[in-house]
Amino acid sequence: MANGHQKIITLDRHIMETQRQEYPEARGDFSKLLMQIALTGKIISSEVNKAGLLDVIGTTGITNIQGEDVQKLDQFANQTMIRMMDHIGMLCAMASEEEEDLIHIPKAYENGNYVLNFDPLDGSSNIDVNVSIGTIFSIHHRVTKGGPGTEEDCMQKGREQLCAGYILYGSSTMLVYTTGNGVHGFTLDPVVGEFLLSHPNIKMPERAKIYSVNESNYDIWDQALRDYVSHIKKRDKENGTPYTFRYIGSLVADFHRNLLKGGIFLYPNDKKSPHGKLRLLYEAAPLAMIAEQAGGTASNGSKKIMDIEPESLHQRVPLYIGCKKDVEEIESFINKHKNK
Repeated sequence: MANGHQKIITLDRHIMETQRQEYPEARGDFSKLLMQIALTGKIISSEVNKAGLLDVIGTTGITNIQGEDVQKLDQFANQTMIRMMDHIGMLCAMASEEEEDLIHIPKAYENGNYVLNFDPLDGSSNIDVNVSIGTIFSIHHRVTKGGPGTEEDCMQKGREQLCAGYILYGSSTMLVYTTGNGVHGFTLDPVVGEFLLSHPNIKMPERAKIYSVNESNYDIWDQALRDYVSHIKKRDKENGTPYTFRYIGSLVADFHRNLLKGGIFLYPNDKKSPHGKLRLLYEAAPLAMIAEQAGGTASNGSKKIMDIEPESLHQRVPLYIGCKKDVEEIESFINKHKNK
């Protein structure tokens, strides 16, 4: 990946250098936590890459708390994350999109100062057709004092996140994360088994010409979204610079493309899902932190995702995320319709 005098920076080195420069008084627990998440991602990546060869494709016959069929790789990723993280002494609790209740740390292990929220395998319905999928994670400092963690520890606003990131399993495996000081991407070198810095200090433009939305739901959208999509098509045809429609149907993959190239991703509420469909704690808030750190933003249509106070572990929200001016524009359409 590197040649000549190009500096090779592993994820572990980047994490440790960041700790030394920005948090010299830290004990290193948070850094070890991030490294353990990265190791978990390598294990899941290995299984995903063998999905066509092993008996891990298809459903388990189980329905999760979201009312969705659980894929075999979903279950593997969820169990792997729990087993890799529950004994390291740095967490007091975890919450997963796949688990109805809080995940407690086994009594045999020490409770730490952090909580981990995660979506073990976002986009899992695309596993069978080899579309990019990913693990999304979010870390908070606990707010309760000692002992086992509680829902209060996991149900914090996105603005309180210490770290957010995702691991994308695609043509290559990438880990993208932020601790509030920019967004950095690392690509897994399968030969040496290390995540190497490949995308330092990722920045989104203020506006771009890509939009991502499931237009098959047009008939059940609110009028504001119909007007917005019609507007950007009409406006840009007149300007000779049409918006490009790109929709994969895997949140992590759609967001990752727009993070690198610019664009807006829309997953609105509609007649079938009046409160939205994406989960605040496991999907919207972590990606919102990454978007903001890269110069973009994320909204539920009227409020920044990062400022929403969670009301339940599996709370759903509409999500409009991407380039700042594009998100502000869809907000203006929504607000205009509310004021009619």
